[in-house]
Amino acid sequence: MEKAKHLFDNLWKSYIDLNPEVKRVYDLFLSEGEVVVNDHIAFRTFEDPRVNIDVFAKPFEEAGYEYRGEYQFEQKKLYARHYEFKAFREAPRIFISQLKVNEFSSFLQNTVKGLVDKIPEKLFSSPDFNNSGAVWGDLSYDVYKQLRAESEYAAWVYVFGFRANHFTVSINNLKKYNTIEKVNQFLKDNGFLMNDSAGEIKGTPDELLQQSSIKSGIVEVDFKEGTYPVPSCYYEFALRYPDRDGNLYLGFIAKSADKIFESTDYYEKDKR
Repeated sequence: MEKAKHLFDNLWKSYIDLNPEVKRVYDLFLSEGEVVVNDHIAFRTFEDPRVNIDVFAKPFEEAGYEYRGEYQFEQKKLYARHYEFKAFREAPRIFISQLKVNEFSSFLQNTVKGLVDKIPEKLFSSPDFNNSGAVWGDLSYDVYKQLRAESEYAAWVYVFGFRANHFTVSINNLKKYNTIEKVNQFLKDNGFLMNDSAGEIKGTPDELLQQSSIKSGIVEVDFKEGTYPVPSCYYEFALRYPDRDGNLYLGFIAKSADKIFESTDYYEKDKR
C-alpha cells in the first residue's frame, strides 16, 4: 500500500495545485471535525495503444491494484474500467476512462494522434505518466473549441492532459454530514455550484450508490491566442450502501457516472 500511497500523494498535490477550490472543500470538512477519506480517483485518456487504460493502469497494478469492472458510455463514446486494491478493501478505487477516438471526426482523430505523437517515448513507461499533464506543449484555443464542439471530454484532456480528473469524498466516513443531502447543502451554503445534470443526486439507495459533485473550478489557461477561462477539475461525493449479503457495494453505476462526467463541461464564470 505504501507504493500506492506515494502515487496518491503526488496526484493529490497536482490536483489541488490545478484547482485550489477543491482544497477549500477538503479544508471545510476538516474544519467541521470530519475525517476525509477518499472513495476513488478518476482519470481520463484516449483509446490509443500508447496511452490507453492498460498503460494508465500499469503503475496502479504494480502497486497492488487489480481490475474489477468495466463500463460503457455510448452517448459520450467512452469505455471505462475500475480497479481495487487487492489487500485492502478500504483503499481508494481507481476509475479510468478512455475516449473511443475512432468514433469521432477525422479532425478529432488527427488531433489526438498528433498529441500522442509528441509525448516523449520514455514517458510511456514512467510511473509518473498518469500525472504528467499536457506534455504536448503549446495549446490552441481554436483547437480547444473545435474539440469541445464534438466532445467536452476530449477538450478537457487536450488542455489538462494526464492527471487526476477528480478525487471523491467518501460520505460513509463522515459523521456530521452523513447523508448526500447534508453534504450538498453544506457545499451550497459555502458558495459551491453543484453539477445538477439529471439532478444534484445521481443514483439511489436501491442502486447501492449515490453520487454528487461540484462543478469544476474555472482556471485561466494560456493558449497561443491568449489567456482564456476553462473548467478544470472537480470534487465528487459518494455514499455507498450494503447489498443483500451486507457487503458494501464497491462498483459504479454507468448512468450516474455519465452525468458526473459533465462536471467539467464548459460554463462561463459569471454564471456561478
